Amino acid sequence: MNKKWAVKRLTINLTSSEAEKLEKYCSSTGRPATDIIRELIRSLPTEDEE
Repeated sequence: MNKKWAVKRLTINLTSSEAEKLEKYCSSTGRPATDIIRELIRSLPTEDEE
C-alpha cells in the first residue's frame, strides 16, 4: 500500500487531559496518534453526505 504524504501539516494545542486521553488510546490500540486523528477527521459529516 502506497502512503500518501501529507499535503498540509497541522499543529494542534491539546489540554493535558486531551493529550493524556489520546496517548492512552494510542497505547491501548497500538496505533499512532496521526492515524487516530485522520480517522476522526474522515468520520466528520460533510455537505456532500447530507
